[in-house]
Amino acid sequence: MHFALISKILGLLLVVFSFTMMPPVAVSYWYQEGSEGPFLVSFVITLLLGLALWLPFFKHKEELQTRDGFLVVTLFWSVLGLIGALPLYISDDVPVGFTDAVFESMSGLTTTGATILSGIDFLPKPILCDRQQLQWLGGMGVVVLAVAILPMLGVGGMQLYTAEIPGTMKDAKLTPRIAETAKALWLLYLFITTACAVLYWAAGMTVFDAICHSFSTVATAGFSTHDASMAYWDNPWIDWTATLFILIGGLNFALHFAVWRGRSLMAYVLDPEFRFFMTLFLLYTGLITVGLLAFEVDVTADDALRHSAFQVASFSTGTGLTSTNAAAWPGFIPYLLIFTSFIGGCAGSTGGGMKAVRAALVFHHSVRELRRLIYPNGMFALRFGRHSVPDRVLQAVWGFVGVYITLSVIFTLLFTMTGMDLTTAVSAVAASLNNLGVGIGQVGGGFANITDSAKWMMTVLMVAGRLEVFTLLVLFTPMFWRQ
Repeated sequence: MHFALISKILGLLLVVFSFTMMPPVAVSYWYQEGSEGPFLVSFVITLLLGLALWLPFFKHKEELQTRDGFLVVTLFWSVLGLIGALPLYISDDVPVGFTDAVFESMSGLTTTGATILSGIDFLPKPILCDRQQLQWLGGMGVVVLAVAILPMLGVGGMQLYTAEIPGTMKDAKLTPRIAETAKALWLLYLFITTACAVLYWAAGMTVFDAICHSFSTVATAGFSTHDASMAYWDNPWIDWTATLFILIGGLNFALHFAVWRGRSLMAYVLDPEFRFFMTLFLLYTGLITVGLLAFEVDVTADDALRHSAFQVASFSTGTGLTSTNAAAWPGFIPYLLIFTSFIGGCAGSTGGGMKAVRAALVFHHSVRELRRLIYPNGMFALRFGRHSVPDRVLQAVWGFVGVYITLSVIFTLLFTMTGMDLTTAVSAVAASLNNLGVGIGQVGGGFANITDSAKWMMTVLMVAGRLEVFTLLVLFTPMFWRQ
């Protein structure tokens, strides 16, 4: 383990992250709200801490190894989540304790979007800007992690994904080429965010709300500048714009890059994960639209389709923005929405959950095993798109799914021990592990009233879900720390 190199990288990350405290300061001066103090203090603390970690080792040169990579990416979210809590904890405008501040910060950075705050409409704009910005930065970090790092670490079946990465995205080791990948992704991410903000503004949002919600939408995160989320506007144009960009955020960013580079939409059509994800989206939307009309919910057919498409896109990608109170919908609908978050978005996206590629491989593998029961001596190759899937990848995928389900069950039981009913406990697991951010039952209106122990468990699950579970769990194995 190269601890000097890890300290150097972490210190540099903190130095860079300290400057993210400046946009809220600028917003405070622009709107003359006088709320810049906590951000200036947080800037100084973060900068000094980063320099303390970086300066002793800034001349240290070693190649980052795979084992170091696991620790670096875990520290990235853990430490930055704690640092991001500083402005909330220091500010007098947000009366929250340490636990709530860390919960809110980690929720933003992991693009979970679960909140303990209420009266959001009346919070100072610098605080609102900081919450939205945390999500956007976390979303970009997620994309770089998913596209450039996790496939190389071989986490949970993502070895297959390495074969799908186009052009400069493809590599076998942790090398400086990650910088090329990150640059390309930043430009693409910024372009999509800008397009989303412009369309929100054209649909009726203020400039501030349009920028803030573009951050939340493209990052599939879920924080809003209003307690009512997107229902604040009740505007079909805003809802359909959000649905479109949530789906874009939930798709593979390497695939977006391939389309951008090739100037052709055929890359989407030819991608098996895209087809699987969109098929599920259309199926869920159809089921919920029919369900709303069948239960005679007081909506027109157009509104039923609009809200169904919005909520399915939001829940299935782990975004958590809401166009209406879906938790109050009758029958099976809220439970189906929670279920969609377990499959989640595509690999290489800002979406949460187990990822559509894994669900697709599990489905195809199950079909293959059924065929083997009928033809015991048959030879059946499992293909995913243009690639034949090795058994080693299938084993990794099944191992990941098994661990994911086991964690869900264990934490559901732990949440019930804190006083939650079973529906709320399952919802809390989905909200955190799937990076969904919204729930049903006792947490349908937010997470402020759950116990501190439940908040810390949810915080751990947020990080675990964001890091594809194995990246975090491997740190707790004795073998990882042996020389």
